[in-house]
Amino acid sequence: MKYVDYLKEIAPKIFLTDSPTGYSKNIDNVISNILNDLGYKNIKKTNKGNLLVEIEGIDNTKTVATSAHADTLGLMVRSINSDGTLKVTNVGGPQAPTLDSEYCKIVTRDNKVYTGTILSTSPSSHVYPDAKSKPRDFDNLVVRLDEEVKTKEDVLKLGIDNGDYVCYDPKTVITESGFLKSRFIDDKGSVCAILTVLKKLKDENRKPQYKTLVYFVNQEEVGHGASTVSNEIDEFVTVDMGCVGLDLAGNEFAVSIAAKDSNGPYDYELTSRLINLAKKNEINYVVDIFPFYGSDIGAAWSAGIDCKGALIGPGVHASHGMERTHLKAIEATIDLLYAYLTDK
Repeated sequence: MKYVDYLKEIAPKIFLTDSPTGYSKNIDNVISNILNDLGYKNIKKTNKGNLLVEIEGIDNTKTVATSAHADTLGLMVRSINSDGTLKVTNVGGPQAPTLDSEYCKIVTRDNKVYTGTILSTSPSSHVYPDAKSKPRDFDNLVVRLDEEVKTKEDVLKLGIDNGDYVCYDPKTVITESGFLKSRFIDDKGSVCAILTVLKKLKDENRKPQYKTLVYFVNQEEVGHGASTVSNEIDEFVTVDMGCVGLDLAGNEFAVSIAAKDSNGPYDYELTSRLINLAKKNEINYVVDIFPFYGSDIGAAWSAGIDCKGALIGPGVHASHGMERTHLKAIEATIDLLYAYLTDK
C-alpha cells in the first residue's frame, strides 16, 4: 500500500489523543495540525464542536460531504465514594465487562490529569468470595486513583469532581502482520482513512469532482454528531466502522458498504453507485446490514438535512470492546472514498 507509512505515522497521534464524546479540544488540535501540514487552510469549527474542511471542486454546482467521528466512548465521574474511589457513568456504549482492570486518566475542569485503574468492587480473589462472579457493570466498577486518598474529601482536594472525564487506555498496536489493534478504531480508523484521502488529493494535485465538505464529528457516540451539517449538502457518504460477526458478511480485510442499519435503508441509488465503484476499481468490499447500529447519516436525516446518504467503512472485529481491523480494510476504505470523491 502506497500510503501505509503515512497511516502508521498519523495513527498514534490520532489514537493516543483522548477524545471521549464532548471532550474534543485536544483531538481537534491534532487533526487541525495534520490538515495544516497537508496544506488545507479552510478549516472551521462549528458551534457544536465539529471540524469542517471545505474543498473546492471541479464542478461546484453540486455539494457532497463525507465525515468520520473523532469522538470515542468514555466514562465520566458520577460520584465520589466515601473511601476515595470514583463511581462512573458511561459516555456512549462501552462494554462494561471489558473495562475491568483497564488503566485510565481522570481530567479535571482545570485541566489537571490524574491516573487510575478501573476495577471491580470485588477486585481480589484472595479477599472477596464473589471476585469471579460479581457482575462487571457500572454499578460494580470503580476507579482506584493513583493518589494517597482515603476519603471523599481527599479526592475533592485534588480538584476531582462529578462530571470529570475518565479516559481509558486505547492500547494501540500495529502488528508486523498489518493488524491494527486498539480501542476506538470506531471511528479513529476512519479519521485516519479520510486524512489519507486528503493527502492523496494533495499529492496528486487533484480536486474532488464536486464541492466537498469534510466533517470530523464530535458527539456521534451519543447519536447526534452530524445533526448540524450544512443544508447545502446534496450527497453525504459517512465513513464509520463496518461490523464483523454473527450473520454478517463483513471482515477485517474489506470495506463494508451498508445497505441498512437500525434506522432503515440507506439511499438506494448512492449505495448502488458505491458498489459499482468498488467493482470498477477492483476494491475488496462487502455489502451488509447492521441491525444494532446507527450512523451520522441517521443524525443528519433526523435533523432534516435533505440529502442522499450512504455508509462505508473498514470491517472492525469486537466493536466497542478490544477492537481490531487490518490495514487492508482501511486501504480499501481509502480507495473507495477516493473513487467516490473523484468520480464524475
